[in-house]
Amino acid sequence: MKAVIIQYSSALLLFLSILHCHAAVRRYTFVVDEVPYTRLCSTKSIMTINGQFPGPTLHVRQGETIIVDVYNKAKYNITIHWHGVKQPRFPWSDGPEYITQCPIQPGAKFSQKVIFSTEVGTLWWHAHSDWTRATVHGAIVIYPKKGSSYPFKKPDMETPIILGEWWKKPIMEVYHDMLQSGGDPNISDAFLINGQPGDLYPCSKQDTFKLMVEKGKTYLLRLVNAAMQELMFFSVAKHKLTVVGTDGAYTKPLTRDVITISPGQTIDVLLEANQKPDHYYMASRVYASAVGVAYDNTTTTALVEYAGDYTPTSPPPLPALPYYNDTSASVNFTGSLRSLASKKYPVNVPKKITHRFVYTISVNSFPCPQNSCAGSNGGRLAASVNNISFVSPSIDILQAYYQGINGVFGARLPDFPKYIFNFTGDNLPAYLDTPKKGTEVKFLEYNSTVELVFQGTNILAGTDHPMHLHGYSFYVVGWGLGNFDPKKDPANFNLIDPPLQNTIAVPKNGWSAIRFRAKNPGVWFMHCHIERHLSWGMDTAFIVKNGGPPNTHLLPPPPDMPRC
Repeated sequence: MKAVIIQYSSALLLFLSILHCHAAVRRYTFVVDEVPYTRLCSTKSIMTINGQFPGPTLHVRQGETIIVDVYNKAKYNITIHWHGVKQPRFPWSDGPEYITQCPIQPGAKFSQKVIFSTEVGTLWWHAHSDWTRATVHGAIVIYPKKGSSYPFKKPDMETPIILGEWWKKPIMEVYHDMLQSGGDPNISDAFLINGQPGDLYPCSKQDTFKLMVEKGKTYLLRLVNAAMQELMFFSVAKHKLTVVGTDGAYTKPLTRDVITISPGQTIDVLLEANQKPDHYYMASRVYASAVGVAYDNTTTTALVEYAGDYTPTSPPPLPALPYYNDTSASVNFTGSLRSLASKKYPVNVPKKITHRFVYTISVNSFPCPQNSCAGSNGGRLAASVNNISFVSPSIDILQAYYQGINGVFGARLPDFPKYIFNFTGDNLPAYLDTPKKGTEVKFLEYNSTVELVFQGTNILAGTDHPMHLHGYSFYVVGWGLGNFDPKKDPANFNLIDPPLQNTIAVPKNGWSAIRFRAKNPGVWFMHCHIERHLSWGMDTAFIVKNGGPPNTHLLPPPPDMPRC
């Protein structure tokens, strides 16, 4: 009997070990280091993950949890953010520096638990400390759960298409020069597609990214705008693009010649290889709406090459991209996105709202002694949310909130603008230029429902602002040009099939309205994804309190949280 019991126990242990192997959390290793890269006829050292630029693509399934062990072997601090991943009840691995964690210092390690839930499609990861995300970024591909399929024709192949920016100068020098001068940063020297400038730039032709296609097949392009400062137009010559998803959620199919994609945003598009075999350019260039603000006026390209025996057109045809300041082309695309809103993919737009906020988002200026700075009228450029320019603390807000440390942040972010004026008017009075400084956040009760209107202003420079909220996806229920009218505009809100996004480009001198339910406790950063605006203070955070039952509470921190 004893031998039988031992034999049975061994079999049980083997079975349990097999179960454990299948249920084990997958681990990835990210090694942050500096390596030499050559672009535009020159070589410089850049920060990378595992020596790759762009960094490795993560492949996961909907609802999966993974562990990413991040080793910092570079000389700068680093954090990694999983953009668009909600991280339910676990903001500890979300990544923004001094918001949910202290940075990973040189020589240190942090094991980040990344918890996927409802997201499906394409998201991305990037550094979230200073300007290191210029080269530290990569795609996240989230496949449907096993047994599920795409709500569109399964593509024959798929590939990430990551748009980026390149400076010949080291990016941290560009960043520190901006801070020292108080003015705008130097514009980039090139835009990139999958790390390559394309053959319209010097010394770049042989390394241009190529997408090989076969006539009659369909290709899923997973677009990511990883550019630091710019919204981008994107197109493929003589081909139409059908949008089927954005920001980790499916959309109704939307066929367009040109895509507008803002920094931080992801868009899934289907490309049908239905033209005669040849070489065709895919191309991207800036959409820059601010008057008098310099921008990189170059075009990055990659090649779509059909298989077959033929003599390609030389040079390949270029797509017709809109003019750099074509606001109509930008907002008409963004405003056309819709959720599937089907039985299998329903929408859950909050109808009964408990909190209504209006946040003005502005480019501002602080005075400098003897007007010695390079910003407007000799001042130092700044940015604000409801006239408060965010100041990063020296202890992360999540730690301070969790441990009850006083004096790190305040909760005095106004619900509405302090000053009511013609937000988008010309020749605004000078007293509006200067905001207040502060580390102010907004508390939300668990399960409260939020309607937030982002109102762009024309203070100093009216421009688009891609606003990103960590820890949540939100429904974009409305948008418009000019000033939001609280009496008239809500009547036109789309509560039937609004797109579900984590980043929304608030149009130049316009507004966007979002709704979400606060069901993810923790500290969640909200900011403009144009990097200079974030650095200048166009950011804040929501602190969502615990609910009643234990499963609505913030989870405890991991033991290896980086120290400040």
